[in-house]
Parts: sequence; C-alpha cells; structure tokens
Amino acid sequence: MTSKTTSIFAAAGLALSLTAGAALADNPMVGGAPMYANKNIVENAVNSKDHETLVAAVKAAGLVETLQGKGPFTVFAPTDEAFEMLPDGTVETLLKPENKDQLTKILTCHVVAADAMSDAIKKMVADDGGMHPVKTVGGCEFTAMTKDGKIMIKDGQGNVATVTIADVEQSNGVIHVIDHVLLPAS
Repeated sequence: MTSKTTSIFAAAGLALSLTAGAALADNPMVGGAPMYANKNIVENAVNSKDHETLVAAVKAAGLVETLQGKGPFTVFAPTDEAFEMLPDGTVETLLKPENKDQLTKILTCHVVAADAMSDAIKKMVADDGGMHPVKTVGGCEFTAMTKDGKIMIKDGQGNVATVTIADVEQSNGVIHVIDHVLLPAS
C-alpha cells in the first residue's frame, strides 16, 4: 500500500468513527448503556440495566417481533423502579402465561403508532390548552401534560408518569423513559 492510500484509509476511518461518535452523542444513555439511533427499540432496550423488567415483559407478551418492526413507534418505557411501585406480586402475576392478554394490553398501552419527539408532544399539549389526548396501540387513551418543562402522562386510572429521559431515537421510532407504569382504565 502506498502512503497516500494508507492516508486515505486512515482519514476515512477517522471520519467514520467521528460520525458514529456524533450519532451516539445525540442520543442520551439509558440504564448505563449507549442507545444507538440505527438500532431498533428492542435492540437498544435489552442493553439498558434500568429496563430488565420491561424487556422480560415484552418477551413474555410475545411483542419482541412487533417492536423490532418498521414502526414508527413512540414507546413510553417504564423503568424497573416503576414496575417495583406496582403492588407486590403484580409483575410476577402478569408474567404468567395465563395472563399474557392482560400483560399485552398493559404493554401496548405504552406504545403510540407515531414518531413523537418531546418538542412535538409539548407543542400538541400547548395547542390543546395544556392537555393532549394520547391514543395508544393498546386502545388506551391517556392524557399528555407538561409541568416545569417536563412531559407527564396521566393514565386511565389517574396515575401520572413523568418522562425522565426524552427523545431516545431508534431506527423505528423513539423511546421516552418514564417513572411509573401506565395502566388502562379498570
């Protein structure tokens, strides 16, 4: 190889590594792991130490293939701590095969069939006078609100989840990390 060819390959390698670094820098870390905009929702979620319960639930509900699909999806992703706030035994009960339908309903109520970044959500809330209805893939209708610049989602039972990490870009949508599990109306 000539020194000119070597220089060209070195420059190309540097450019690729800077581009990859810039793409990563735009996405927040979640659960101590980098989130890559060129990976899908499931590929990123499995690396987050804060979403082990969510990943187990998605697997138990048979939703892995769906969330690896084309999308676009907006996923409001509750942390492990959010699942721990549910009454004792709730998660274990939902993960049982006989409760797959109920688990699927709860999980799909965390998914919107759109790519909604936080600025767009905040604008919809503002345009609707402070509250915007959110229709989920699971058939739930929740309410998006804002307080002190943070997005909040009121579920069907009146509980409110706050987005703690917004705009985690995915190849098939976006994840917003939330601090409570969203539940459908009883």
